[in-house]
Amino acid sequence: MTKTMSAKDDALDHEERTEAPGAVGGSRALALLLVITGAAGLLASWVITLDKLELLKNPGYTPGCSINPVVSCGSIMKSEQAEAFGFPNPMLGLATYAIVICVGMSLLGRARFPRWYWLTFNAGTLFGVGFCTWLMIQSLYHINALCLWCCLAWAATIVMFWYVTSFNIRNGFLPAPRWAKGFLEDFTWALPVMHLGVVVMLILTRWGADLWA
Repeated sequence: MTKTMSAKDDALDHEERTEAPGAVGGSRALALLLVITGAAGLLASWVITLDKLELLKNPGYTPGCSINPVVSCGSIMKSEQAEAFGFPNPMLGLATYAIVICVGMSLLGRARFPRWYWLTFNAGTLFGVGFCTWLMIQSLYHINALCLWCCLAWAATIVMFWYVTSFNIRNGFLPAPRWAKGFLEDFTWALPVMHLGVVVMLILTRWGADLWA
């Protein structure tokens, strides 16, 4: 009995020693949000990738989401901006959104991560929202077409960015005044809502009724 208890104590001590100092786990709500937004982005990337492959095989192929001259996924996929890093953009999405899902699933399993991990993850979502913003500007004012699957990926990235940033601020991983932390405790949802509202307003201002023509 004594040996058994000693083994258990040693295992617990080892677990405590190996856990990173200051490691923090996210709430179930944050975990589910990451899984859902990651899945939405992954779905969008997967569909766009399949359509891109069809376009490579058959230049005359029309993607299912090409509804009219404005809502035209084909125009987006054929643009130079669709391969910003020398390969189709959705291939990047397949990798990054899968990582987001893995983080969310880990949090559901009560995983705890150190400060550097959360900040790195936050930096990744910042890159994602910045890249999506660039793509949105290109879509609205240079390519002159809109991809609905791209819009889904934009929305998913915007939501995950604001909630991960809020998490880091509320846990003291990012510097912020006390009033900001207090605001984020109850009104984090307002930030992605306003951000998405601006995107919708820009789209409507750019095309208006032509979206449904």
